[in-house]
Amino acid sequence: MHGGAAILAQSVPVKDRFEGKTPWEGVVHVFELKGNPKATRANAWSAPIEGGTKCRFFAVLHIPPIDPPIKAVRAAIDEEHRR
Repeated sequence: MHGGAAILAQSVPVKDRFEGKTPWEGVVHVFELKGNPKATRANAWSAPIEGGTKCRFFAVLHIPPIDPPIKAVRAAIDEEHRR
């Protein structure tokens, strides 16, 4: 999705909490990137599309301040709400 090669480094369970609710819970896969000019790592996960049976896939580069997996998930949720 972001170019270059990716090698799985780890899988991290993430449970996002916001105002007492859990907007997303799942596993974020952290990849080491080779050949990407902007980042050396990326976070990736999938989430079901509301009201359907299909999933949407996310890949967010490790670019500060978005480096730990939880911040990548929050950035994606924020972007979805802006649309």
